[in-house]
Amino acid sequence: MALHKVADHQQATDTTDLFAGPVATSIASKNRMPQDSRRPEAVYQLLRSELLLDGNASQNLATFCTTWSEDQVHRLMNDCLDKNMIDKDEYPQTAELESRCVNILADLWNAPPGAGTMGCSTTGSSEAAMLGGLALKWRWRRQRQAAGKPADRPNLVCGPVQICWEKFARYFDVELRQIPLEPGATGLRPHQLAPYVDENTIGVVAILGVTFTCDFEPVAQISAELDRIQAETGLDIPLHVDAASGGFIAPFLYPDLVWDFRVERVASINASGHKYGMAPLGVGWAIWREPGLLPEDLIFRVNYLGGDMPTFALNFSRPGGEVVAQYYLLQRLGRQGYRAVYEACAATAQYLGRQITDMGPFTLLYDGHGALPAVSYTLKDPENAGFSLYDLTDQLRMRGWQVPAYPLPADQQDTVIQRVLIRHGIGIDEISLLAADMRRALHRLTAGTPAQLPADVARIGFHH
Repeated sequence: MALHKVADHQQATDTTDLFAGPVATSIASKNRMPQDSRRPEAVYQLLRSELLLDGNASQNLATFCTTWSEDQVHRLMNDCLDKNMIDKDEYPQTAELESRCVNILADLWNAPPGAGTMGCSTTGSSEAAMLGGLALKWRWRRQRQAAGKPADRPNLVCGPVQICWEKFARYFDVELRQIPLEPGATGLRPHQLAPYVDENTIGVVAILGVTFTCDFEPVAQISAELDRIQAETGLDIPLHVDAASGGFIAPFLYPDLVWDFRVERVASINASGHKYGMAPLGVGWAIWREPGLLPEDLIFRVNYLGGDMPTFALNFSRPGGEVVAQYYLLQRLGRQGYRAVYEACAATAQYLGRQITDMGPFTLLYDGHGALPAVSYTLKDPENAGFSLYDLTDQLRMRGWQVPAYPLPADQQDTVIQRVLIRHGIGIDEISLLAADMRRALHRLTAGTPAQLPADVARIGFHH
């Protein structure tokens, strides 16, 4: 970013106070580089001051992404600043840590012993999802061509999905058949599948942690319905599980929930390491049950970096620090540590759910039990509430909270909801402050100014 001088100043010396020098006397220009160099401390402070306008990341309750990391993670990221993840010949130990992460996740998701499970790191779960989708398409096309059938009209069936699947469908010429939400449902229901699948269906996507509602779709029951469809029609349709969020929650909070490679129809799983994997942005993971499910045609061999290296990715150069940080967290926390963190997060989400219920005007869609550590809710009577959830979002933003309001997908788009995500680093005390601010905001929206607050609302206290 360039700097534009407001007035002529003598070159700052090392003893000049930053706020008596360029920080106080320069404006960061928007379109041109400066002619002269500046002290690194001055440029750093200038940018740091600007970035404070982004707000407090821990109050961003809209994002699934990690907003808090231990100091050791910061140090490892700094140590790996110069490592290109794709250059496995030059950085073999970083590649080894990636391989260890793949093996650990395959074991965590109950891959069959001896199956030779394959996987890779990505820039996030969106890229990992697209890789899973590409593998589904290539396998379907190969099977159709081998049978002498046309392979020009592939479709992918899903419920309410994150936009990365819409991108996949558009970029890779696949018809996306999104099944509408039923009234009161929080995701795809198995009995909805039959009218949407046919011989051109490359796969069905089940979501472990629906972006809109935070609930888990019933993977095992969806698989059972596909078993029934196969028995009736002969269609053998694979499952891909988009576990962007739930892949790092279910194994620790719900180990008996069958959603992963224990379901034989599950061919691949994607997850986001930088969400509930607790790693910093951006790292994701794509895992296939066995090598045959990842077509060789999709794997490129690179030799100009010094060795013959297979690669399967949508991008090329990317930093290795996030992968190293992921391995650090898997080693640092272990199963017990992940479980303890997410038990605390779930308890905090359930606490918030009770507080929201007690406030009166809301109906919980998801109360923090059984899926992600989160809550989602809507207004009981939006026509007569006297305010909208968009109004509540604006009120909370004045206190720094980012709590999104948005409509549900089709066919429930007339229903507007809010969602609060509880992540590592967000404790129950912080959420008690959110609940207090929600009560004050509700009073402002329905009964007047803060000065008119009843005493019991003005001095809200919480006992955990």
